[in-house]
Amino acid sequence: MSIAKAPATTDAHSQERAQASEVIPLVDLRAQHHSLEDELGLAFRRVVADCDFILGSAVGEFESAFAQWLGVEHAIGVGNGLDALTLALLALQVGPGDEVIVPANTFIATALAVSRIGARPVLVDCDPSTFNIDVAQIEGAITPRTRAVIPVHLTGQPAEMDPILAIAARHGLHVVEDAAQAHGATYHARPCGTLGKVGCFSFYPGKNLGALGDAGLVCSNDPGIAQKVSWLRNYGQREKYIHVLQGVNSRMDTLQAAVLGIKLPRLRRWNEMRAAHARTYRELLAGVGDLQFQAEVPGGTHVYHLFIIQTENRDGLQRYLREQGIQTLIHYPIPIHLQPAYEQLGYRRGAFPAAERLADRMLSLPMFPEMQLHQLQRVVEAIRSWFAGARR
Repeated sequence: MSIAKAPATTDAHSQERAQASEVIPLVDLRAQHHSLEDELGLAFRRVVADCDFILGSAVGEFESAFAQWLGVEHAIGVGNGLDALTLALLALQVGPGDEVIVPANTFIATALAVSRIGARPVLVDCDPSTFNIDVAQIEGAITPRTRAVIPVHLTGQPAEMDPILAIAARHGLHVVEDAAQAHGATYHARPCGTLGKVGCFSFYPGKNLGALGDAGLVCSNDPGIAQKVSWLRNYGQREKYIHVLQGVNSRMDTLQAAVLGIKLPRLRRWNEMRAAHARTYRELLAGVGDLQFQAEVPGGTHVYHLFIIQTENRDGLQRYLREQGIQTLIHYPIPIHLQPAYEQLGYRRGAFPAAERLADRMLSLPMFPEMQLHQLQRVVEAIRSWFAGARR
């Protein structure tokens, strides 16, 4: 009997050694795609067989499915998240000479969309606890030229939309939601992306709902806006060779739509798994060193595109975790107003202290639905070791 048990013990020890030496990725797309391999293969073959590679049938199918999933009237697939924001602003007739309020703490694409249409991004600092736009500072940034505000549901957490919508209504502003990181997030039971005039999504591969390349989407309950976006994405065509607007080429690939259609029914469960991982991180890292977590917005459902911690010695901790085979990332190390691309806005260091402080302290830990408990425990143990003295 002892001989029969030996291989199991050996196997267990081997497994423990393998787990201890594996690299823990920030995001593991291989694990997700492995589970979908057969369905993805069928989708590829269907698209190739039909030869409808541009705005094919799978695009319309996904647009309808995503609109129904969100509970919105119209969804228009586009080339990527930046184009989604850009085309939404164009459809709202925001352009040269106008100003658009944008949070200082966000990925640069939010501001680039404003710049691409000839308008000026006007930055507002973030709430240091939620990381989203500081609602109390929005009205002070409004001028006679302000046409819109773009709240970003950063890291998968909804912005505080009710007061934002109230401010926009008082001043006659459009609200364009940047929901690129918030697929499935809700604010008081209402899906992010459906609360403003227009909602914009990215399906970059690492998102909660990700394609196998670039893809994006614009959604709205306004049929006029939806119609304009559908024309703008396809060279401004109302019908073939009849161009009613000066549009662009930003069409969702049929292949990407087919992939997204396969993943969409699983998104709710994947988001639940992310939230469970976040709870475990919070429980196991509570009270460790000077760690701080992102505060959750009251009434909001956080889908944890990212799980972020804060610490004064962020760079040292990141180096240590890298040495332990644990991948992390900084979202984002340089705020928009300090980027060389936006020197012309005239902002200087100190203009947005909350965003600057977060940029110096934030660290994104591994977060993906398929993350195993032993991987999460290794991350936690490494962080605990660092604060217990391993850094010395």
